[in-house]
Amino acid sequence: MEKLLEEIKKTVISGKHKEIEALVQKAIQEKANLDDLINRALIAAMDVVGDRFAKSEIFVPEMLVSAVTMKKGLDIIKPLLKEDEEQTRGKVILCTVKGDLHDIGKNLVAMMLEGAGLEVIDLGVDVTVEKVVDKVHEVQPQVLGLSALLTTTMPEMENVIHLLRDRGIREKVKVMIGGAPVDADFAKKIGADAYGEDAAEAVTIARSFII
Repeated sequence: MEKLLEEIKKTVISGKHKEIEALVQKAIQEKANLDDLINRALIAAMDVVGDRFAKSEIFVPEMLVSAVTMKKGLDIIKPLLKEDEEQTRGKVILCTVKGDLHDIGKNLVAMMLEGAGLEVIDLGVDVTVEKVVDKVHEVQPQVLGLSALLTTTMPEMENVIHLLRDRGIREKVKVMIGGAPVDADFAKKIGADAYGEDAAEAVTIARSFII
């Protein structure tokens, strides 16, 4: 079984998405511990991928293929987990703010976060301030991730933070922002907790907020 888990891990790292499903099915048929399959194979693989990306050893296309590969494996395992056994390391809400329809970066972050064992609630694109804050109140995530690619939609990020404060729930969630036009200075200016330069950094930040 150790050999099979290592093979699954290497398959995700190399992004061999056509091979992952058969390998995961084989592991399940051989009665692999599902927790080991998720943590020691799939999540461990994405840890390696994220580390390589951070060191510029691989780039977004390679990371995206690995994330897709990991998700294919995860999708097979999830239905087999009983509700009480499906333990996630935390919840993260993601969205692209109102007026912005860009989602490639957000989608990559979502896959990377799932690969890190986090539960991701993706609200999609062009999401109103009220919808974001209502969802935070309902789900009570540890982290809220806001994305924007247009300079014209950047103020929406601040509007979300203001409404979180008005509703009295700002202190209950960590807010991280990302996207081409924003940076750490802007994050500080609007009262966000962090700025993620890329998907790998977003995962590192989210984990640091949850652990």
